[in-house]
Amino acid sequence: MKSLKPVLLAIALVSPFTTFAAVPTGYLASYQSTIDAAGREGKLTIYATTDIKLVQPLIADFRSLYPGVQVEYNDVNSTELFNRYVSETAAGGASADVLWSSAMDMQVKLVNDGYALQYNTPEAPGLPEWAHWRNEIFGTTFEPVTIVYNKRLVAPADVPKTHGDLVKLLQSKPDQFRDKVTTYDVEKSGAGFLFATQDSKINPSFWQLAASLGATGVKLQSSTGTMMERISSGENLIGYNILGSYALTRAKKDPNIGVVLPTDYTVIISRLMMISKTAKSPNAAKLWVDYVLSKRGQMILSDKAELFTVRKDLNADAAGMNVYANVKSVLKPVPVGPGLLVFLDQAKRLDFMKQWRAATVRK
Repeated sequence: MKSLKPVLLAIALVSPFTTFAAVPTGYLASYQSTIDAAGREGKLTIYATTDIKLVQPLIADFRSLYPGVQVEYNDVNSTELFNRYVSETAAGGASADVLWSSAMDMQVKLVNDGYALQYNTPEAPGLPEWAHWRNEIFGTTFEPVTIVYNKRLVAPADVPKTHGDLVKLLQSKPDQFRDKVTTYDVEKSGAGFLFATQDSKINPSFWQLAASLGATGVKLQSSTGTMMERISSGENLIGYNILGSYALTRAKKDPNIGVVLPTDYTVIISRLMMISKTAKSPNAAKLWVDYVLSKRGQMILSDKAELFTVRKDLNADAAGMNVYANVKSVLKPVPVGPGLLVFLDQAKRLDFMKQWRAATVRK
């Protein structure tokens, strides 16, 4: 599990007294006042679930544009991000200016509960309608939820192409896959809870799949990295509902890793970004949101972090919908909005957890 580790990325690219970059092309001239105010604030605090190693190039480029703004980046898991921010805000203390998380439902709950600053970003027209809500929260990536397997130890004929295939495989070869399948612990991983609940809305056979996982003695983890390591080593053979951005990146470097985008349907999630209504540096936060959503920021996310952009106006190597054009008909982006709150209702959440435990605990 990630712990909250603030990293102050005050890269000494230029003197902090150097004039900021010009107003971005296409922005109103009045945007200069936001840039100037951000310089007076001098610091930006981010709580995020994206690994610090992935975003260092993004932060470095941001600071090349706005050298007077230091960036404190806190790499934390989704559940801790939510709980830490809510508790700090309730206590009236300092907290994040920007929250950036792959747990879409938890981010939308923060917005719905009144924690977000409304901001009409100039970059909103570049986003599809499903990727933003109420000028308060914005999708930044286009990421598939995948099935991952060990290419050395899972025969090509056994590789599941659909969710139904996975059920059939686990039911037909229980001995081969006993204690060899892994997925997120939905009680500890906010992102894992999101993926599972979205599956349950799309797949009428979801609970049959969950029961098949339980029958094999599925290993539950809160970390994508842990699951990838165990699949690569052969300790586990198959990973269900694994965040594809990390899996696809690992597969390029690790010959043991295979990744499947299920052909019956592939859930697409987006890391959601919001500005805190109580931000100490709201202008620096606006610069960051605009930069990450801009073509320049999105290209760096795509090139350096291999997180495909939601923008429709970038080249085929960067835009997720273009990269996955051959399976476009089965892609199921999760719409940003109140629909994500359904399973965060306390009664529904507890009922889902109860059903999940009953299905996944091997009898």
